Amino acid sequence: MQKYEKLEKIGEGTYGTVFKAKNRETLEIVALKRVRLDDDDEGVPSSALREICLLKELKHKNIVRLYDVLHSEKKLTLVFEHCDQDLKKYFDSLNGEIDPDVVKSFMFQLLRGLAFCHSHNVLHRDLKPQNLLINKNGELKLADFGLARAFGIPVKCYSAEVVTLWYRPPDVLFGAKLYTTSIDMWSAGCIFAELANAGRPLFPGSDVDDQLKRIFKLLGTPTEDTWCGLLQLPDYKPFPIYHPSMTFAQVVPKLNSKGRDLVQRLLVCNPCERVGADEAMAHAYFVDVPPAVGGPGGLAPRGAPPRGAD
Repeated sequence: MQKYEKLEKIGEGTYGTVFKAKNRETLEIVALKRVRLDDDDEGVPSSALREICLLKELKHKNIVRLYDVLHSEKKLTLVFEHCDQDLKKYFDSLNGEIDPDVVKSFMFQLLRGLAFCHSHNVLHRDLKPQNLLINKNGELKLADFGLARAFGIPVKCYSAEVVTLWYRPPDVLFGAKLYTTSIDMWSAGCIFAELANAGRPLFPGSDVDDQLKRIFKLLGTPTEDTWCGLLQLPDYKPFPIYHPSMTFAQVVPKLNSKGRDLVQRLLVCNPCERVGADEAMAHAYFVDVPPAVGGPGGLAPRGAPPRGAD
């Protein structure tokens, strides 16, 4: 720990405090996530172990980099690359307006990070604006893998107690314990709509029932005909038959028709019909993502996150 000079506390993570610090040798700014180890505990929290194991494998420019793990008797410290802010703080800095090119850039980077996770058999399971970090160069990075899981064959049952309520898909809200990468794609769709609306959440439910009601009022109530297996979900219960009362042009008015089409392909109640990350990246909406972001070409974004903002 002598290698690092703590500068300031920057937040509370899933299982500890996060500090901004400086590497005394290289002068690089890093983030230290400190995990306290209680005497009566069974050692290192499983969420911390999971994050360490997964991030050692997941090296990609749209995934936060884990540099080092420092361990002592009383605490564990994870050393991460430092990013200036998370997407939630970025939303708070906006005055209800966001540049469409920034929306496109952030969404493309989110999908690219997800595609890498999914191709390495990792589900994030807790995508939300607070877990997406942005640096001063406008690069977006997936972070907080404390709920992430490796998946593979044979298929296992996972916990339904995952994903923050507002970003949780209908299948998991109904108690599904068998799910795939589609769990992250629903969250990505919610974040896409929130990006397009400069930080206004799409489904800000107060509890599981309210969350499902908000989803069905926008998308229509699913049935066994539209979603085979719906009635067999562990916590399924019937809802009133809602018919969509708003169009996506009303829900995300700042998005063009291609963007609205992509939102609709992500926000599908039936998980089998949700678009995957690779397919979403190939969508016509991204045809003019600038080369600097890694897209096929087009104009550079007119706006970027404020430099040095915290």
